[in-house]
Amino acid sequence: MSAVPAVIRAELTKIVSLRGVWLVTGAIVALHLLVSTANLGINIDAVHGITPDGMIELFAGEPRPARQAIIDFLVASSFQMGLFLPAIAAVAAGQEFRAHQLGQSLLAVPRRTRLIVAKTLAIAGYLLFAAVVIAGISTAYLYAAVKDYDPGIPVSAEAWLGQGKFVAFAVLTGLATAGITILARSTLLGIVITVALLALTMTRLPAALAPALDALLPLSAGRNLLLDPADNELTAGPGHALAVLLAWPLVTMAAAGIALRRRDAA
Repeated sequence: MSAVPAVIRAELTKIVSLRGVWLVTGAIVALHLLVSTANLGINIDAVHGITPDGMIELFAGEPRPARQAIIDFLVASSFQMGLFLPAIAAVAAGQEFRAHQLGQSLLAVPRRTRLIVAKTLAIAGYLLFAAVVIAGISTAYLYAAVKDYDPGIPVSAEAWLGQGKFVAFAVLTGLATAGITILARSTLLGIVITVALLALTMTRLPAALAPALDALLPLSAGRNLLLDPADNELTAGPGHALAVLLAWPLVTMAAAGIALRRRDAA
């Protein structure tokens, strides 16, 4: 087992040395900064307009209790950027297929189980870093909006819980994409399949036709975990959602490990 940390470090070194990983990460962070900056003035005005009975309109015509609405907005702002993070996982997981270096990795680490575990933990570590950066940006911008009203909201227990759920969603869905990418042996296919799953969920057809099936899709599980059921039409509870999010990377990465055992490392 002493060799496992060394393999994890090697896999993580591969990830952080990839220009594509940093380019995708930078693009997501830049988009988050752009969207957050565009929303900042609107949010400040909304906070200044909080009524004496504690109601806020973050969205026109939708008054809500201020504290809960602000926390929900914080989590949602991170959540929307979380939809892009699987692209990082696809680039990281597909690196060796693009460069035809998988054979070298298998020679260095002949035990496939050890290799897939190391890849999983390394990708999870980088996704954790990226998700925390996204959550930190969301928190900083929200603090700028509410500091004159209640500066404690962005770092309240409810906010920490919501952001923690977001980080879990980001890491788990990213790992699912990594598993899909390894199975497909292609970064592009990994991204295409992930986008197809997102698009299917966004049509809301599964939710309308088969809510139980919809609840098994990664994005729907994320919505079910993170969003307030009082203001959103959800298809399952948070416990079910977390189980689904855990199942996706477990199944896809296990299947990827089996595929590595059976395929020729060409």
